[in-house]
Amino acid sequence: MFKDLNIHNKNTLGIFSIKDIEAITGIKSHTLRIWEQRYGIVVPKRSDTNIRFYDDADLKTLLNISALNENGYKISDIAKMTTHEIAEKVMHLGQHSTEYKIHIRSFISAMMSFDETGFHKLLNTYILQYGMEHAFLHIVFPFLAEVGLLWQVGCILPSHEHFVSNIINQKIYVAIDGQVGKFHSDRRKFLLFLPESEKHSIGLLFANYLIRSRGHEVLYLGQEVPLADLHDAFGKENPNYLVTMMTAAQPDINKQAFVEFLSSSWAQSEIILTGTQFSDCKLDNCPNVKIINTLQEFITLLDRISLGNLQNSLNYK
Repeated sequence: MFKDLNIHNKNTLGIFSIKDIEAITGIKSHTLRIWEQRYGIVVPKRSDTNIRFYDDADLKTLLNISALNENGYKISDIAKMTTHEIAEKVMHLGQHSTEYKIHIRSFISAMMSFDETGFHKLLNTYILQYGMEHAFLHIVFPFLAEVGLLWQVGCILPSHEHFVSNIINQKIYVAIDGQVGKFHSDRRKFLLFLPESEKHSIGLLFANYLIRSRGHEVLYLGQEVPLADLHDAFGKENPNYLVTMMTAAQPDINKQAFVEFLSSSWAQSEIILTGTQFSDCKLDNCPNVKIINTLQEFITLLDRISLGNLQNSLNYK
């Protein structure tokens, strides 16, 4: 059946090599083989050419087994449980544990099986348990970083990333909707946009929520905004802060020229840059430009602004 396929590409059919399983679950290959031989846990299938592989159901079970094992359950005890009992115990852990790693594993399990109801339930639980900011800072964004790594090594498909991104976007939009019109009397104005060819909008969308939650005003333009259009439409606007980010490689964008354009076009505004493409490159200093490297730094900066400590916000490192 699979004799004409490269085993490393079989996850396109919901089929995973032992190396894929190791990358996704964290279970070492030799450990998995010992578990299979000693306890009969998830016996792999074989291709027509006798290559071992695992399917979606195996992967989900192994994710759950890994989560239980990392939370103190002995593998000998797990081996006595049914697949349903294992899944129930993991769900219980996900709802009551204070360990972020189990939450991230629960997200990965729901993502791999395209379990929309389960993913929504987990996300709602974590937000109720920790609050929106804390849940995103310690669970959602670390989970998305894990998704990025799994995508890079070929263990998941783009459809997996789109599936979870759309659910997370929905949650942020609902949270933003609850903040619309709730301004403080000393509010500041923020202009948010992503440059052309930048499609990863979750970070900027969450920044939108963070800013609004502190009573400030936001002009949110979203992704892939041409600089000429930005200047034509908002060149006469005087936002206190202009925020943009760049995470994907942009070989067609001269980052120094891009930053200088923003700095000179909005000379009275603070230009806040974030994303790996800004963090990893050397830019000549512009007096009104600030590079933020982490979400926590951005939250700290916002809190300083909200306290009215505007001078410190510009000098914050």
